[in-house]
Amino acid sequence: MTPDSSTPAADRPVALVTGGGTGLGKAIAAALAEDGYDLAIASRSPEHLSAGAVELRKTGARVLEVPTDVRVYDQVERLAGRVEETFGRLDVLVNNAAGNFVQPAERITPNGWRAVVGIVLDGTFYCSRAALPLLRRSPRASVVNIVAAYAWMAGPGTAHSAAAKAGVLALTRTLAVEWAPYGIRVNAVAPGPIRTEGTDRQLWVTPEIRDAVTRGVPLGRFGTPEDIAEAVRFLVSPRAAYVTGEVLTVDGGQWLGKGVMELLEHFPPESPR
Repeated sequence: MTPDSSTPAADRPVALVTGGGTGLGKAIAAALAEDGYDLAIASRSPEHLSAGAVELRKTGARVLEVPTDVRVYDQVERLAGRVEETFGRLDVLVNNAAGNFVQPAERITPNGWRAVVGIVLDGTFYCSRAALPLLRRSPRASVVNIVAAYAWMAGPGTAHSAAAKAGVLALTRTLAVEWAPYGIRVNAVAPGPIRTEGTDRQLWVTPEIRDAVTRGVPLGRFGTPEDIAEAVRFLVSPRAAYVTGEVLTVDGGQWLGKGVMELLEHFPPESPR
């Protein structure tokens, strides 16, 4: 469904997508815009937001850009305030902001650990908590948290992200129960390996790693941002009106197949001192 320009702005649903200026977040925002949503996008990088907003406005959606570090609750509260001032409502929250890099646990510094856990776990809670007053006013509010299959299995080389995503999965299920009386559905999407500019820079940094990942995916390919966007699109739609507290895995069967254990050969642990 494309946006209907005849629909009054006040009647159009609104979605907030964190990390919405690039990669996976931008694909999710674009899919929601195609379904008639106006958009708020947030990121630490004003440059990413501006570039993403230019493309998203081509869909016909109104787009609000708010530079935000989701690790800082005051900034998240300001983000929620800007959404209310601009649109007067919020119907969908997609907690997509993330940080990650591949490193064996003994090489992860305290600062590296804190950065990833802060963005993924703290940021998801902060955004959900700040958005709650607006979501409670929506007739069909929905929250979708982006996790990963290693939230419930081993994530070698990503101990920081795996721990954070596991926390987000537990938070998803807890909020689904606590917020059900408000009519708010809370679900998660667990992407498998997805290729974007960011993941190529931080995760799939060599052809050897990309080959190892592909061999571990039964469907034999990386996913696309659009694969994940379609899953989010379903979960926030009326077709999923009786779905809450669930995680939809979109990984080509990776977690059922060989998984990611082959990646360890590319990041061997250091010899004991």
